[in-house]
Order: sequence, then structure tokens, then C-alpha cells
Amino acid sequence: MKIFRGFRHPGISPACALTIGNFDGVHRGHQAMLALLGNEAAHRGVPSCVLTFEPHPRDHFAARHIRPELAPARIATLRDKLTELERCGVQQCVVLPFNESLAALSPQSFIDDVLVQGLGARYVLVGDDFRFGAHRAGDYALLDSMAAARGFDVARMMSYEVHGLRVSSSAVREALAAGRMAQAAALLGRPYSISGHVVHGRKLGRDLGFRTLNLRFSHWKPAASGIFAVEVHGLSPEPLAGVANLGVRPSLDPADVNGGRVLLETFCLDWPAGLGGEGGYGKIIRVDLLHKLHDELRYDSLDALKKGIARDCDDARSFFASRHGQTRRQTTRDRI
Repeated sequence: MKIFRGFRHPGISPACALTIGNFDGVHRGHQAMLALLGNEAAHRGVPSCVLTFEPHPRDHFAARHIRPELAPARIATLRDKLTELERCGVQQCVVLPFNESLAALSPQSFIDDVLVQGLGARYVLVGDDFRFGAHRAGDYALLDSMAAARGFDVARMMSYEVHGLRVSSSAVREALAAGRMAQAAALLGRPYSISGHVVHGRKLGRDLGFRTLNLRFSHWKPAASGIFAVEVHGLSPEPLAGVANLGVRPSLDPADVNGGRVLLETFCLDWPAGLGGEGGYGKIIRVDLLHKLHDELRYDSLDALKKGIARDCDDARSFFASRHGQTRRQTTRDRI
């Protein structure tokens, strides 16, 4: 997948089949839309293209009005969003900086300047609740009314449901906020995960006997938080079971080396001997958050913190043992 920051690049295809949105999480509704987009692109002989925004438009307006509570909890980092878009077969992605000039663009100018002149759209697919342009004044009806004169087709995809529940980024956020990881996985079509480069932290974990892999979450307001049973991919041929803390670590000094930023700290229950003590740093890993154990807790001492981590490890081992037992029972039924 080719990735562009903005649309004024010579490498961008002169024509495309396009869809537009934030695609936070790239959930099953998004996946269905991208599959349809790919079919339409192939039919027209043009690449499929996603136009997305960074930061999220609601982040922009929350900052403008100094109202951080208006910013949405972020499901995925930009890295993870782009990875999932590529997995869905998208051939080109344009990441458009959402700023004051874009926010002030009229719906008609957005169509002419961005969709037609900037991206050469021949087909535009949007969701049933799609709005665009200044004050969100543009809608599907306006897009449809201008399409023929501008040389592109337009289509709208209605809601996608799983077990009677409309799949949306909001539904995924609600499931993650409540710690319902199985429901989030059903909406996403995969376990909820975060990936990134392993970075150096305070190294307190090794002093406590629980060496951790640290990923900095790029957004200050992740959709999930707490202590989780996880699987780590990217360090060995098989995923590694572990325990992870996603949050701000309330038991530690907020002025520590991480600057109070949200961090995903993962302890692998069985560390691969071949990696050595420092073997994880700099590697790109993916951490699947499978089961929430509890919210973050504040411990009064390092000894209490150490005991709390040990309990979490025991609970995670119990989760994985139960999960393994369920898999074995299912396999037995399948053989029968």
C-alpha cells in the first residue's frame, strides 16, 4: 500500500476509487466497505484509495475550544490503522492533516479541490452517516447531486450489524471502555491490539523481577485501559503469553522518564532465552489484549506493587489455562 501525507504528491495515482473516513479501529463495518471498494476499483481499472485524517477531526475541535473531553478515545494508533487498511487490500492511502484550512473548506470546495482535482476520484463510496465540509454541511445528497458533472460515481453503504448490534467505532470504544474484550473482538473481527517499537522505560520492572516491554501509545486518551492478559507477537515464532498494563501507572511518580504519558507495559510469562535480557528493545511487536483482569490500581509501596503484579501473573496463567482447556474441548467435539 502506498501512503501519502496530503494529496500533492507526484506518486499519487491520477485516478482512483475512493472512500473517506477516520477508520478508527478498521472494524468489520469498515472491512465490508473496503471489500466493496476493492471490487469497484477493479471493475474500473483504478486503484482503491482511502482518504483519512490525522489528527481525528474531533481532536482538532477539542483543542480549538480547549475542551479535551470532546476528543474521542482512540482505538488505534496511526501505525495500526494503516496496517489494517493494507491487510484489507487498500492500494493507496492519503492521510490528510486536519487543520483550520481544511475545517473551513466548504462542501463544494472539498469535492472540487480534494476529491476531483486532488485525488481524481472516479468512484466515491461513503457510509450512511457521512458528513463533510465546513460545519459538516455536506452530506450524501449533495455528493450525489454533484457527482455526474464532476465525472465520478457515488454510492452509499448502509449500516453493518453483528448479532443485531450496529458495528461502529463508537460501539468498539464502548466495549473497550467496559473491558468487554470478547465483544470488542467480535466487532473488530480480530483481538484488540496495539503495536509499536519497544522503547526504554524507567527499568523499574527488572528491579521488581518483572522485566517489561514498553510501547508508548501515541494518543493521550486510549479507548482501553487497565491490566490485561495478552499475547505478544513478533519476538518468537509463536505468540508469547503475558500480562500488560495500559495506562499511566498511578503507583509511580508522574514525573518519571515516561513523562506521565500513556504506556503499554507488557511482562511475558515465559521470556525466550534466545533473546537475552536486552533482546526486545527496538523490535516491532504487536500486543493482543485478550482479557481484562482489572482497572489500574494504586499501590502504597514497591513491595505491594510487586505482590500485585505477581497476583496478576497468576490470574493471567489461569485465564490462559482455561482458554487452552476450551480449545481442547472444542477440538475434541470437532473430531467427533
